[in-house]
Amino acid sequence: MVQRKQYLGKLKKLKDKKIIKVVTGIRRCGKSTLLLMFQEYLKECGVEDNQIITINFEDIANEPLLDYRKLHDHVTKNLHQDKMAYVFLDEIQNVPQFQKAVDSLFIKDNVDVYITGSNAQLLSGELATLLSGRYIEIAMLPLSFAEYYEMVGGNQRDAWNNYFKNGGFPYAAVIEEEEIRREYLMGIYNSVLLKNVVARKRISDIPLLESVIKFLFDNIGSIVSSKKIADSLTTYGRKTTSVTVENYIEALTEAFILYKAGRYDVKGKQYLKSLEKYYLVDVGLRRMLLGDRSADLGHILENIVYLELLRRGNKVSIGKIDNNEIDFVAEFGGDRVYYQVAASILDPATFEREIAPLKKIADHYPKFILSLDELPMGDAGIKQVNIVDFLLGN
Repeated sequence: MVQRKQYLGKLKKLKDKKIIKVVTGIRRCGKSTLLLMFQEYLKECGVEDNQIITINFEDIANEPLLDYRKLHDHVTKNLHQDKMAYVFLDEIQNVPQFQKAVDSLFIKDNVDVYITGSNAQLLSGELATLLSGRYIEIAMLPLSFAEYYEMVGGNQRDAWNNYFKNGGFPYAAVIEEEEIRREYLMGIYNSVLLKNVVARKRISDIPLLESVIKFLFDNIGSIVSSKKIADSLTTYGRKTTSVTVENYIEALTEAFILYKAGRYDVKGKQYLKSLEKYYLVDVGLRRMLLGDRSADLGHILENIVYLELLRRGNKVSIGKIDNNEIDFVAEFGGDRVYYQVAASILDPATFEREIAPLKKIADHYPKFILSLDELPMGDAGIKQVNIVDFLLGN
């Protein structure tokens, strides 16, 4: 079991703070395991077992607590009278009107509340209104390559090749048999699709939804629009509308299957409202659904880098300067870094194509080209960094 140091560190800093900790992320990315790790940390700090209340709402044994009033009564009866109580509510979105129980627990003295959810709607609508200013979201992703390598060890090149193919879902990382790993990833895909998308959005045309998913999976890192997808599917006999596609995309982003990267005009210094791109929460799901497509090497690398930039706390956009595109503009704490991502820039024409947009940028923020090349290259203060080294933090 790999220590999710980044997320665990955040929980440790927030311990005993009068604020609700909300851990969000796709199913099976490690949220429940993170809570278990944090509970072990609490015990190391002297917290006793009877101070910890943990309820997983995917466990059928807890089905009676799906009523928010019964949930509130159950937790209240088990609170420690003289010491801090740590309350962990896992997959809380399964409880209708859960926010009422959470808010009531939050206002009690000596109660520290932690909740997890697999849908972005957890922090929208009524919850956001009721608990405004009372929670901090910890957005969780599957394993980074650094975490993956810490788990599997061995030859770094072999580890990278496996991560590139199979992604970073924690349990999938330790499954050696290809067929079993594929079935496990298919199980995640079906679970997310049925529980977090179809059921929540009451989608009846599941084949159409899957057609939209396959189109988006096949076009990660490409500019897409709901109209373009609808027109393409209609051409292939799956007649639909841009409104329907837009609703499906919204459901997929809410379920943390897809992440949208908007566009930023570097010269105009403004965010644009169209021509966004979408990236997948884990490249292993793409391979499971579409198979091996070596021609998509560059876009898969883009996807991996995009997720890594998110993990590091950045706001990530696609850059535009004149008619050129910059793969990523990463902003954090008032600073900015520009990135181009390519499989290789050893070919002079490719090198020039990748570096040209970066040269056009007039500001003095750092600029990098990330590639799989081992030989260091660069020009005009723009550095080339090996992607694996970048992912490992070297």
